[in-house]
Amino acid sequence: MKDYLLDDIPPGSYFSEPVYLDSRFILVTPEIPFSSDLNQCLVDWEFREVHSEGEPSENFAAEHLASVDETELVDTTSLATVSDAEKIKRAETFYASFYRYAESIFTRLAIKDELDIKAISERVKNACDMVREDRRFLMRVLKNAEIPSDQNYLISHSVRSTIIAIIIGTYLKLPAHRLIELGVAALLHEIGMIQLPPQVYLSNRALNPQEKKAILTHPILSFNLLKSFDFPLVISLAALEHHERENGTGYPQKLTSEKISFYAKIIAVACSYEALSTNRPHKEAKDGYTGMLELLKNEGKQYDDTVVRALVFSLSIYPIGLYVLLSSGKKGQVVDVNPENPRYPIVQIFGELTPDGKNKTLETSPDGISIVRPLTRDEIAN
Repeated sequence: MKDYLLDDIPPGSYFSEPVYLDSRFILVTPEIPFSSDLNQCLVDWEFREVHSEGEPSENFAAEHLASVDETELVDTTSLATVSDAEKIKRAETFYASFYRYAESIFTRLAIKDELDIKAISERVKNACDMVREDRRFLMRVLKNAEIPSDQNYLISHSVRSTIIAIIIGTYLKLPAHRLIELGVAALLHEIGMIQLPPQVYLSNRALNPQEKKAILTHPILSFNLLKSFDFPLVISLAALEHHERENGTGYPQKLTSEKISFYAKIIAVACSYEALSTNRPHKEAKDGYTGMLELLKNEGKQYDDTVVRALVFSLSIYPIGLYVLLSSGKKGQVVDVNPENPRYPIVQIFGELTPDGKNKTLETSPDGISIVRPLTRDEIAN
């Protein structure tokens, strides 16, 4: 593998092979230009060189894409079985049930001033079990679930962020009791919002300066609420610090890396990825790939590198649920990760079955069929 000084790489050039930051961490692939923004991010991170088996070029050389032999398709039957539809249905049922439960937590607190840590922990334990068993199906549900305009985004954000946080925690091999603590903290990290006027946190309009200032208090409100109900300090602190950033630019205390609790670091990444990849009243969602790259850039060093890396290796750079165009010209959906390389996930091919009637999948690879890019909404429909 060759070493390339950042100063020697022409801005916008394409490498003929993937570019690595270290032996496993991929920065860009042949179809993505090595942008000046990425170069500057690396300089800001105090990196001076990158590594690749390929050569930089002004234009993307796509000739090798047309020469791929379709016999390289493989049937990963352990991942695509006749019961996939049942597992998707199970994941959909779980997500709907978990959403309703989260909604009941917020409602019960608002109306009856009740917050039952034992019941919440038990429900989160079930969520942890579900993530361990059906993570890839849950992520497909999260990707494809439409969030109705009348649905409380605060609830959906909390539920989706909890699932992503548990996935990250599982990758980081947190013990069962800590994984439950993390899940509880993620589910309740926005709970203080309900002490603000609903027209502030549920508004579809731009907030005025006073309302924006009120929103910035919600981590403190969450912390105080959780402490008043005797939640463990680690859970309460996670709610307090989930908007803190590694570089000290967050709020409410402007803490720096070493002072931010680990659960808060995980929730920060989970929340940011969820927000990037989900529609909001004033913002259309980015596709999962673009959202993942944005986190990978980690502009201004906002997020913990270990946690970002865990997210990437858990969901892949092309996240589970993403619809993609393959180098063979076919379309498909990412259905699982490659634990050895997040750049080459497993893809289910649209409209193709194996001889025994199972969904056809393939393992993308650097030497075979690979992902060219995410599909647009119109391309998915056609």
